[in-house]
Amino acid sequence: MTTVDRPASPTPIGASAMPPRRGLLVWCLASLCVLAVWLLFYGLVLSSLQESRAQTVSYSQLREQLALQTAPLGGSLKPGQPVALLSAPALGLNDLVVSEGTASADLFSGPGHRRDTVLPGQTGVSVIYGRARFFGGPFGQISSAKVGDKIVATTGQGVFDFSIISVRRPGDPLPAALAGGASRLTLVTADGGVAPAGPVFVDAALLGEAQPSPGLSIRVPPQAERAMQGDPSSLQALALYLPLLGIALVVVLWMWFGWGKWQAWIVGISLGLALMWLVSGPIFALLPNLL
Repeated sequence: MTTVDRPASPTPIGASAMPPRRGLLVWCLASLCVLAVWLLFYGLVLSSLQESRAQTVSYSQLREQLALQTAPLGGSLKPGQPVALLSAPALGLNDLVVSEGTASADLFSGPGHRRDTVLPGQTGVSVIYGRARFFGGPFGQISSAKVGDKIVATTGQGVFDFSIISVRRPGDPLPAALAGGASRLTLVTADGGVAPAGPVFVDAALLGEAQPSPGLSIRVPPQAERAMQGDPSSLQALALYLPLLGIALVVVLWMWFGWGKWQAWIVGISLGLALMWLVSGPIFALLPNLL
């Protein structure tokens, strides 16, 4: 009996396997798109939750120190240490904790005190930086401040009332030099949101008697702690995390082609979210600190 070979059935249109090289390219492009969407979501949503939690922890710490009269008064302070509370209802500030340091990562947890200036209420000029958009955008409304608006700062030396005397941008006249024994508070943020035109400065004069300062943390701030600067030191963390993302992509691709699609999805989503969270901080630390 003669056996007749059946002709192979035609392959359905669209059912052919994707060449490995093309599959790798598609996965790489898809990963970049996912990373871009994630960073946008992180910056606009998750960073605000991160800042809110940090503020809650810092507020409890500073309130206890104020009650025990152990709050810092100046001198050698560590970045991230809570130093003051700010309130200004007209500017959307309500018991906002100010921490030491103004590098980009320092401002993840809220406003930061510039380390080469005195604390609020002390003789001299105190400068505080705050973000306008990301990580809760605590200073997002200060560009709309008006002369005469009030700001209240609380430190280990007491409660200090300030009155706004000017809102200025680069090129505008500077405030008059301080008289002996006077105190001024300057709030700084980005002017214009995500695509800022530059910094905006809100100057406020102390209403009352200034207190002495025990000294400054530093005399000259590093470049990363100045207005509209990123922190290049975060590149070290990126140099570690980005290769991990690449390794994770290769592992997921291997699982996709060699194990199963649904298994690759389960492992890939969990691993990807964890690594993208690690990458997000260093990436945002590279951006200007007032955004």
